[in-house]
Amino acid sequence: MMSKLKDFALLFAALLLFWGLLNASLATDVVLVGLVAALVIALLFRNSLSVFSEFRATPRAFATAPVYVLYFLKELVKSNLRLAAIVLSPSLPVTPGIVKVRTKLKSRMGRLLLANSITLTPGTLTVELRDEWLYIHWVTVESTDIDAATANIVAGFEHYLEVMYG
Repeated sequence: MMSKLKDFALLFAALLLFWGLLNASLATDVVLVGLVAALVIALLFRNSLSVFSEFRATPRAFATAPVYVLYFLKELVKSNLRLAAIVLSPSLPVTPGIVKVRTKLKSRMGRLLLANSITLTPGTLTVELRDEWLYIHWVTVESTDIDAATANIVAGFEHYLEVMYG
C-alpha cells in the first residue's frame, strides 16, 4: 500500500513539475490547472507509467540521469556520422545482420529504455526484447559473438541505466 502511494505521489510530482516547466509561470490559474491535470493523469495512469515507479530515487541515480542523456547524445552524433560515411561511400560497405546481445538490467523500464536507446541510434534497431536477450539489426555487423556484440552495442547505455533502474 505504501509503495503504491509513493508511486502515485512521485508520478503526480513529476507531472506537476513538467507542467510548471512547460508553462514557466506561477500564476494562480496556471498552477491550479496544473494541479488538476496532474491529479487526473496520475489517477488514470497510476499503474501504467512505471518509468517513474521503477526509477531508483537515489542521489547517484539523479546525478546519472543527465550524464546518460549526454552519453546518448554523443552516441547519436557518432552513429549519425558513421552511418553518413557509409551511405556516402561509393562501395557502400554494409554487412547487415541480426545479432543477439545480453543485458544485465533487471527492471522492465531499464530494458525498455535500453532497447529504445539502441533503436534511436542510427545503424541499429532493436527487433525483439525477450528476457535478458535483445535481438538487434545492425547495419555493419562487426561481430556475431554475443559478448563482443554486447560490449559494442549495449555496454555503454547499460552502464548508466543500471544505476538508474537496476
